[in-house]
Amino acid sequence: MPERTTATAVPGAPVEPDEPGAADAAEAADPTGSTQDTGSTGSIGQLLALDRQHVWHPYAPMPGSADPLVVESASGVRLRLAEAAHGQRELVDGMSSWWSAIHGYNHPVLNEAARDQLGRMSHVMFGGLTHEPAVRLAARLAEIAPGDLEHVFLSDSGSVAVEVAVKMCLQHWRSLGRPEKRRLLTWRGGYHGDTWQPMSVCDPEGGMHQLWSGALPVQVFAQAPPSGFAAEPDEAYLAHLRELIGQHAHELAAVIVEPVVQGAGGMRFHSPGYVRALREVCDAHDVLLVLDEIATGFGRTGELFAAEHAGVAPDVMCVGKALTGGYVSMAATLCTPRVARGIAAGSVPVLAHGPTFMGNPLAAAIAGASLDLLLSQDWRAQVRRVGDGLRAGLAGATGLPGVREVGVLGAIGVVRLDHEVDLAAATRAAVRAGVWLRPFRDMVYAMPPYVTDDEDVARIAAAMCAAAREG
Repeated sequence: MPERTTATAVPGAPVEPDEPGAADAAEAADPTGSTQDTGSTGSIGQLLALDRQHVWHPYAPMPGSADPLVVESASGVRLRLAEAAHGQRELVDGMSSWWSAIHGYNHPVLNEAARDQLGRMSHVMFGGLTHEPAVRLAARLAEIAPGDLEHVFLSDSGSVAVEVAVKMCLQHWRSLGRPEKRRLLTWRGGYHGDTWQPMSVCDPEGGMHQLWSGALPVQVFAQAPPSGFAAEPDEAYLAHLRELIGQHAHELAAVIVEPVVQGAGGMRFHSPGYVRALREVCDAHDVLLVLDEIATGFGRTGELFAAEHAGVAPDVMCVGKALTGGYVSMAATLCTPRVARGIAAGSVPVLAHGPTFMGNPLAAAIAGASLDLLLSQDWRAQVRRVGDGLRAGLAGATGLPGVREVGVLGAIGVVRLDHEVDLAAATRAAVRAGVWLRPFRDMVYAMPPYVTDDEDVARIAAAMCAAAREG
């Protein structure tokens, strides 16, 4: 679920989910350093041969040139490999499967929710029909979301949730007789997905999305927000935001950003003050505010939603990833009554979007169980404990050669290097330490499941240090 490469990036630099990037010839170097048998007897070699021939992995060439590790099962926070790699048969997952498996794997509560729903129906079309899992999920999301985000559109993935958000905003203004308000403003360093409109608001410099320059809609980009979650907002940057939004307000349908954490764009933390400022400026200039909480939603930053750090609510919010606890793909776009009323006022009063698997009962049932599970626990304490463990374990990383900075926010830990990471070497070092990490660009990072115990958090931090040394 997530990376943008720069013009100086090594071709094929690793990427992350819901994230941009361009992986090509460098994938030929096996990033896992796997010792799996790929050509002798046994089914693993045959499986990997078929994988190379037929399976197109994210941000990788086709046919495939690097052998991934084969996972045969997962439980708790551990991935069990079909064959050992670097002496390790089990790896602690430091990635939560691209930030989604917040409860770990094979959780009895989510398993039971899936089994129960399978016994009823796995899917039914959502056009003209409805069902309890989707209705209860939508109501629960509206209840826990900030502000008056009362209306919920369920979709298949985070990128589609952003597509829907953009369509909502464009149609809102078009229906109100203001079709000139059709552009989006964002800040550089962001990432919102790999489908069409989301690509247009990812950082336009470097990386895979630069390929589509001249074809994508041309949006308005502010400078990247200054780094530092705890830093006081920079007045010059605030003035820059106000001036740019004011200058383009007549043509802006919405401002869209990731609040507090720019995930796949580089794991950069910024002050909540900039999100507050966006809310104020959008209100002053009659521009909608969209917050992309696909990576940050459901507690990852220490608040249920990152917008709560800023004490604001958007007009539209996108969620995904951890929504189903990492079991199946589902996302949601929430909006206020104001946005819905605007759309309904037009000559076409419906939102013209309808994925085949929209509101899938199986995904909705699991998502509802995941939310119940999360909110029935002291998730804040879990996230704080994971963050404290990462902070302690990474304390020595600042002194490592090539390390530029180390940061922790919520249950996110980042070691930023002063050079492009060597994916193969860094991954190999992490696997030797018994941990699965997926470094990218200039960083080694982790987003462990919230249920990771102290010993395994320490192991993840040690593996991050090892990966930073080797990468």
